Amino acid sequence: MTRQSLPIGIQDFETIRSEGFYYADKTPLIRRLVEDGRHYFLSRPRRFGKSLLVSTLKALFEGRKDLFQGLDIDNHWDWSVTHPVVRLSFGGMYDRPQNIERSLLVQLKAIERDAGLTPSTWQTAPEYLFEVLNRLHRTTGQRVVVLVDEYDKPILDVLKDSDRARANREYLRGFYGIIKDSAEHVRFVFVTGISMFSKVSLFSGLNNLKDISLDPRFATICGYTDTDIDTVFAPELEGLDRDAIRSWYNGYSWRGEERLYNPFDVLLLFDEREFKPHWFRTGSPRFLFETLMEKAVHPRELEGCWSDETLVSTFDVEDISAEALLFQTGYLTIVDEKREGFDTLYKLDYPNQEVRISLNRELLAYLNPTHRVPAEEGKTLRDLLEANDFDGFATTLKAYLASLPYQWSTTGDLARYEAWYAGLLHMAFRAIGVEVRSEDASSRGRADLVVLTGGQVFLFEFKMVETADMAEAALQTALAQIRDRGYAEKYRDRKEPIHLVAIACGRDTRTLLDIRVEPVMVT
Repeated sequence: MTRQSLPIGIQDFETIRSEGFYYADKTPLIRRLVEDGRHYFLSRPRRFGKSLLVSTLKALFEGRKDLFQGLDIDNHWDWSVTHPVVRLSFGGMYDRPQNIERSLLVQLKAIERDAGLTPSTWQTAPEYLFEVLNRLHRTTGQRVVVLVDEYDKPILDVLKDSDRARANREYLRGFYGIIKDSAEHVRFVFVTGISMFSKVSLFSGLNNLKDISLDPRFATICGYTDTDIDTVFAPELEGLDRDAIRSWYNGYSWRGEERLYNPFDVLLLFDEREFKPHWFRTGSPRFLFETLMEKAVHPRELEGCWSDETLVSTFDVEDISAEALLFQTGYLTIVDEKREGFDTLYKLDYPNQEVRISLNRELLAYLNPTHRVPAEEGKTLRDLLEANDFDGFATTLKAYLASLPYQWSTTGDLARYEAWYAGLLHMAFRAIGVEVRSEDASSRGRADLVVLTGGQVFLFEFKMVETADMAEAALQTALAQIRDRGYAEKYRDRKEPIHLVAIACGRDTRTLLDIRVEPVMVT
């Protein structure tokens, strides 16, 4: 197969098709989209191909047949019919409604000018939009296609400032309402963004949008599938470990049968030929970390958690759930689902190795930006465990725990303190790719933490005590709990050394007090 150019950072369909770039054909899904309905909303994380999808729709409705030659839709589309297109994008920075208004007026005037219409005299963007839709319909005889890219960016840009976020939201709600008020002039509407703001708060004026974000039929309309990697990008695979590509970057799911790759990751991998957190490095998850701390939610509590559709798929300025935030921004994905009565529940987890390692490293760095490199802590702790140097492990763990500030209220119960400290060790190992299992279930309970490394199994139980003189009793209780509840039984078949590890931490001192390790005979 002939190698083509990699469309890194290119979201313009015309450029990709006319200048010889790789393109994964999404037109079968686009055709179904257009045939099945008229008003859509799609949420996907950043750099997942939303803008390219919008650009493709624009070229399709404008009748650019030359760009679709050889694609699935080429022989399934009436190219004799074209539609005027109003494409609006919020790719800039908008800290207040006046800036949104200014940008929209510039874009609408450009659309008007390109269509050969005489300039309107309206002074506000909502009025201008209403007039442009009306005039485009009347002058062409065809109803208008409206495409909105990054609809939520003016809100997300100022989400830390709730007053500005609400002001931008209210402005956009009025503006989007114009699209529905102009229904007689509109043929098709497609809105994309990262977040799924509730219709009540943002789309009350455009409540006829069909949300396809979790529709399995359109799960792969953005992103690359395994088939895409093995066919479209086959010339780029030579010299790369195919299983490593899958482990590092595959795994995103919006309820479809196939897992997806973020295009940005794949393209950068093929260009640089190195496995790196390409996508993760382009974002700034500080707001995400701040939200987790404010809500006293530890990331390990979200791994493997179950959430209903409402909690996963909507949030607003006044109500941002940690589950929705991590899912919609691409740090968690759906790995399973089940029905309970009238509800569908979704199980969330990291999509791949890139996000699993990078998120934990960045969160540790956020918690203590002046400390040593987070990955080094994890490597040291891992090496000490594998060498069975438990005294050294205890000394290092004590220093590690003491270096990180406690983030939850002092009014929390002891179980919450235990969860926090178990979570810090969990993050240290996650940050270097060690296999860890939190709240590992057995038939009689859950182990706080299981670490699988160096051909050995380490079963951790954390106990928080009020004072240091209670540590010894707590350690004995922890070891007895691991033994009595049979946490080790599920790992005996591995024929690997098993160690029971009890850790006592002080509530008042907020650090490790002591550690006890008991080996298990494996026959």
